[in-house]
Amino acid sequence: MTLPKAHLHLHFTGSMRHETLLELAERDGIVLPDSLVSEWPPELSAADEKGWFRFQRLYDVARSVLRTPDDVRRLVREAAEDDVRDGGRWLEIQVDPSGYGARFGGITAFTDLVLDAVREASRDTGLGMAVVIAANRTRHPLDARTLARLAGQYAGRGVVGFGLSNDERRGSTADFAAAFAIAERAGLALVPHGGELVGPQNIRLCLDSLHADRLGHGVRSVEDPALLDRIVEAGVVLEVCPVSNVALGVYSDLTSVPLPSLMAAGATVALGADDPLLFGSRLAGQYATMRAAHGLDDAELAELGRMSVRGSRAPDDVKRALIADIDRWLAAEPDRMAP
Repeated sequence: MTLPKAHLHLHFTGSMRHETLLELAERDGIVLPDSLVSEWPPELSAADEKGWFRFQRLYDVARSVLRTPDDVRRLVREAAEDDVRDGGRWLEIQVDPSGYGARFGGITAFTDLVLDAVREASRDTGLGMAVVIAANRTRHPLDARTLARLAGQYAGRGVVGFGLSNDERRGSTADFAAAFAIAERAGLALVPHGGELVGPQNIRLCLDSLHADRLGHGVRSVEDPALLDRIVEAGVVLEVCPVSNVALGVYSDLTSVPLPSLMAAGATVALGADDPLLFGSRLAGQYATMRAAHGLDDAELAELGRMSVRGSRAPDDVKRALIADIDRWLAAEPDRMAP
């Protein structure tokens, strides 16, 4: 048994198993760079635009191996299986349909495919699952509006949120306000990335212009105590991804990830794996590394699990059952297991 938890920050292609990437690439004669084969996981940095471009290029190469509907179904099923193995009980997987529409009959057809795959994987694994549709901030804000309307059409039918991803140093966050207003009217969770590569100033824009309910990362709110107090008071959830923060050079090592400071301030934190394919660490790894780096005890781990559940868009009955299971985990024998 592992600590029951929800997973709120997992990207679609980035959830792919490394062995699946290799197998699909070999099937179709796709030549992968050494950093995705013999030198995996790759050494990454996003300290400058060149570093982010390399990261994005690897992501695009990985996306290119998804050629058929069965490939999509396999990716979703394996992501679900991996989360279940790590104690995951609820997963909100994030996808940008515009990155796949050309190959799968358009963004609506692709969204239908993903949602069907999610229903199948949830049924087969027992993992509660939902989808967050995300826009790409390097594309035109009008594209984001199209995706927000698409997400709104599926609100209540498997889509629970609307996000904004990619390099937050690119484009203007405020330009995406109209798209987020569409998603807000549809009742979706508003979950832009912010406060990873850029500091508190972009977090403020995410709060003021996009009305964020959750922040993808948000760790750099710790640099501005007044901003962090605002986040705590508003109940904005921080989707903290420790291993990717270090891999991309946001922090030098895992002990520098400011999880204890965020928790001490009263922030709601949900640990996430971000892109296991590129960072080499899945959901349980985030809990294990933070336990080791910061000496977290079982009660603190359990509270991280509870916060992930409370920050999710899982149905209320699912949340209640999950939190009860976390309480049972905490009350179990001391040698129960790793997180």
